[in-house]
Amino acid sequence: MQCIGLEFSSLPNRGVMYVIAQLAGAVVGAYLIVAVIPDAAEGNLGAHGLGIGVSASGGLLAEIILTFILVFVVFAVAIDPRGPQYLAPIAIGLAVFIDHLFGVTITGASMNPARSFGPALVAWDWGSHWIYWVGPGVGAGLAAVGYRRVFLSSIESVFEEAEFEEPDVELENSE
Repeated sequence: MQCIGLEFSSLPNRGVMYVIAQLAGAVVGAYLIVAVIPDAAEGNLGAHGLGIGVSASGGLLAEIILTFILVFVVFAVAIDPRGPQYLAPIAIGLAVFIDHLFGVTITGASMNPARSFGPALVAWDWGSHWIYWVGPGVGAGLAAVGYRRVFLSSIESVFEEAEFEEPDVELENSE
C-alpha cells in the first residue's frame, strides 16, 4: 500500500504514518477554515488556550484527566473483548461530550494533540501549546497502562494458558 509515494511496509512503524496524517489533516482543516471563512483568519482558528485564571499546572492536570476518561472508555467498550462493543459509538461520544462540558472553559478540551496543532500552526498561536501534547500523552498512557493492568491482565493470562491447536489448513499458492 502506498501513501504519497511511501510504502507503508517500508516505514518502521505504521503509527508514525497515522500521527503524520492526523497532524497534516489538522493543518489542512485549519487552512480550509481560512479559505471558506476569510474573517476567521483574524481570530485564533480554534487554537486551544487556557481559560481565565487557569494556571499551566491546572490546565495540564485537566488535559490529563479529560484524556484519561476518553481513552479509558475506548478501552472498556472498543478494545476489551468483554466490553459492550455495540455501545462503543454512544459510550465514546458521551465521554467526549462530558469531557467537553467540563473542559472547554478550562483548556478547550483538546484530548488530541493533532486537534490543537493545526489551528495553532495556521494562526501561529503557541501559548501554552505544550500542555496539549504532554497532557493527552500522559492521560492516554495512564489509561492504557491502568486498564491493561487492572482489566486486561486476567484475559491475557487466560490466552497464555489456553492450548490452541494449529488449524490443519493448506493454503494454495496464488502464483
